Amino acid sequence: MRTHLHYIFVLHIFIVISFTSTVHAFQKNKGKFVVVLDAGHGGNDPGNTGNGYQEKDIALNIVLTVGKALEKHPNIKVIYTRKTDVFVPLRGRAKIANDADADLFVSVHCNAHNSSAHGTETFVLGLHANQRNFEVAKKENEVIFLEEDYKSHYDGFDPNAPESFIGLTLMQEDYLDQSTQLARLVQDNFTNNLKRTDRGVKQAGFWVLHNTYMPSILVETGFLTYKPEGAYLNSTKGQNEMALSIYKGIMDYKMILNRNVGENVYKDVTDIESITQAVDQEVKSDDSATQIYANIVFKVQLAASSNKIEPKPYNFKGLQELSREKEGNLFKYFYGYTSDYNEIKRLAEVAKTKGYPSSFIVAYQNGKRVDLSSVLKSAAN
Repeated sequence: MRTHLHYIFVLHIFIVISFTSTVHAFQKNKGKFVVVLDAGHGGNDPGNTGNGYQEKDIALNIVLTVGKALEKHPNIKVIYTRKTDVFVPLRGRAKIANDADADLFVSVHCNAHNSSAHGTETFVLGLHANQRNFEVAKKENEVIFLEEDYKSHYDGFDPNAPESFIGLTLMQEDYLDQSTQLARLVQDNFTNNLKRTDRGVKQAGFWVLHNTYMPSILVETGFLTYKPEGAYLNSTKGQNEMALSIYKGIMDYKMILNRNVGENVYKDVTDIESITQAVDQEVKSDDSATQIYANIVFKVQLAASSNKIEPKPYNFKGLQELSREKEGNLFKYFYGYTSDYNEIKRLAEVAKTKGYPSSFIVAYQNGKRVDLSSVLKSAAN
């Protein structure tokens, strides 16, 4: 369902009198907020089977529980890529979301590793910050090999070839801010409410995220190969708790979207970090040293809005050194301007304490916005 012009006009009037958050992808479907829930694997694809547990079953149970909670809200429509133990091709999962013109796509999985690795991590589409992120994406993408004639369906995409991932980021580029916002909200619920080990919000090349045309995340709920965590995820208690955290993250996101305010609406979601901090954990550096990046300027993005606001301290809770840029029909608002990465991290923390918990660091090279993770990765090599 596409939004009618009348609804766009009404929404525009609302924006004029309300300050919007960084989540600027307005609800696409009149009357219903459409969420597509994707339980990873299924049918002849069990996913990982660490310690004898079945990823496909755990993911499905979590997704059905999330959906049941969301369906209690009359203004939310839930669509499932599968509700039973059946195999659904990756391209089929993306098609379901696109055909529904969904507002969100959430894919649920369980992790595996040949070590004692454990904890939750939530992914948005992007280039891999390290080999570990590539391996996670590779594992989830290899399901395409179970499909007949997969080469003709995936345009020669090879999950084993790093170069195949470079073009994936383009399609989701417009939704990165919103996807990151949702991912951070879900991840913070895991960490703050359930006290699960936080492996962060990360970027990697998942095909199913690449081919969806809406904010999309992939949740790795934990490692079945780590026995205590596998047992937790295989339990009804564990599945219910993980489902509740995902549900709350979705509802947090929707409330922010609806209210168009520059701060989180739930007081119990605190210490929200940007994706740049998750990336920074992957880059080994001495935090006590000054990190100057030649030809790179860092800023903190505070918000994005179709409403043109003067970048003055009284409009941004007293913050100084503000700037504004227009991109399409949106105005983006920034805080800070420095080539020192340590300094911009400090300013990002200041922004959060001032009431912008969803703010995040961006990078510019020669006046053009560039991928932050690529900048940090290049500096680390």
